[in-house]
Amino acid sequence: MNWFESLLWSDSIAHSVFIFATVIALGFLLGKIKFFGVSLGVTFVLFAGIAAGHFGCTVNSEILTFVKDFGLILFVYFIGLQVGPGFFSSFKKDGLQMNLLTCATVLMNIIVALVIYYLAGNVSMPTMVGILSGAVTNTPGLGAAQSALEQANSSEPVAVGYAIAYPLGVIGIIVSLLAMRYFLKIKLDRENEKLQHNKYSDIQQPKLLTLEVNNPAIFGKSILEIAKLFDKKFIISRIFTDDKLQLPKSESILQQGDKILLVISGSDVDLITAFIGKKAETIDWDALSGENFEMRKVIITRSNINGKHLGSLRLRSIYGVNITRVIRAEMSLLANPDLALRIGDTLVVVGNTQAIDNVAKFLGNSIKKLHTPNIVTIFTGIMLGILLGSVPIKFPGIPMPVKLGLAGGSLIIAILIGRFGHNFKMVAYTSQSANLMLREIGITLFLSSVGIGAGKDFVETIISGAGLQWMLWGAFITIIPAIIIISIARLVLKMNYFSLMGVIGGSYTDPPVLAYSSNIAGNDFPAVAYSTVYPLAMFLRVLTAQLLIMIFI
Repeated sequence: MNWFESLLWSDSIAHSVFIFATVIALGFLLGKIKFFGVSLGVTFVLFAGIAAGHFGCTVNSEILTFVKDFGLILFVYFIGLQVGPGFFSSFKKDGLQMNLLTCATVLMNIIVALVIYYLAGNVSMPTMVGILSGAVTNTPGLGAAQSALEQANSSEPVAVGYAIAYPLGVIGIIVSLLAMRYFLKIKLDRENEKLQHNKYSDIQQPKLLTLEVNNPAIFGKSILEIAKLFDKKFIISRIFTDDKLQLPKSESILQQGDKILLVISGSDVDLITAFIGKKAETIDWDALSGENFEMRKVIITRSNINGKHLGSLRLRSIYGVNITRVIRAEMSLLANPDLALRIGDTLVVVGNTQAIDNVAKFLGNSIKKLHTPNIVTIFTGIMLGILLGSVPIKFPGIPMPVKLGLAGGSLIIAILIGRFGHNFKMVAYTSQSANLMLREIGITLFLSSVGIGAGKDFVETIISGAGLQWMLWGAFITIIPAIIIISIARLVLKMNYFSLMGVIGGSYTDPPVLAYSSNIAGNDFPAVAYSTVYPLAMFLRVLTAQLLIMIFI
């Protein structure tokens, strides 16, 4: 059995991979167990790692650091790609409020830490900053504090306080969210219904409407002339006139009694009904279409279409088809000519069979190609994220520059690529399954690395000296501000619970909380809120950690 002992206790690559795989698999299995009806999910990987480290299953420190950082980069990068397309619209609506809550959270964490520092009287400020960084799960803040100490020629320990406070920091935020959920009697299904309603009310969903032309003012006029008279966007999908079905064109003339199938925003239904004439009896348009006239969904998979406006493709004039809707991320959008198309968009095409076949060839319509990951975009984005995160930002009066860090830079670049990448011919699309898998791999690598690294001295530090006291202080720093902010956001600002989870997770720069929140929510609202506040939170955490060291040492 020497080979097995070597695998467990050696310093080989096989040993490292074996330990990581065991910790992650065990953590996932244990994470499914419910305690009082609640399971921790992927977060339990952290505690499996602590247990492994405690029993001597350590990993080379350089490998541990690499896996931890790379896992975190993967996690936040694919979060950014997911939320990027809708990030700026959400920021305009709720972003200011969310970021003000983040500033309040950071300030309250510092106030609690300073109160403990002055009341205790037996702990140094570097140790307290370490406890603070661990309590808010901010590794870059710890690094900034260590660099500030080096500049001050001080060798006081910071990392020990961080290691003790970090695990309870992760669980403390989740416990705070759970406690307030039950205390405030929040029902998740009701929260989801409200959010979905608000989400779809912001974007007017297209409606299908059958009307009979009955307004003398538009008799004998072309569709193009009518569009100029009516200031709302609409699309005529089909015309039934003289017992014949026609595919409308811009020059098509409308006559009294014509039946038309329109696609229009829901809020404009009454207005256009009054303008055109009246609602017609229900017509089975599919039955009228016949074999050579149909409606079909076509997926954009050709990279050269990415970022082009729908009108610039001239699909109607070239192929003789109508595009009535564009389906993106499970939402239907009106097919306006100025709509910028993206890889993965689904076009609802109306026309004869051969014409639609030609359009499908032009747009790609290849599911297989859609599921192929865009490796160049992924690693180009990660490269740019690391560059951005490494740029030093100098402030007057502060001797040491501030950096966004690997995670902060990667998140910002991913958001920008997700939103504007098509303008630079960058295909940001990844299938939902691929995105989720890479995020899960990233967060499990990160959590297992943190756990294994902290586990070696974790128990010994707690049971000896001031370890238990430091852990208690860290819990205060974590939980007290979280409960206060959650109460204000929910009771005063009426914030939805899913978005609130994302704000708290982002304010504490805590990926495990985001993973837990996304799992509970089953939607992307926590991720959007998390990404909205994360850059500012990261910046403030790093800056304040340095300031506390420079002011109090």
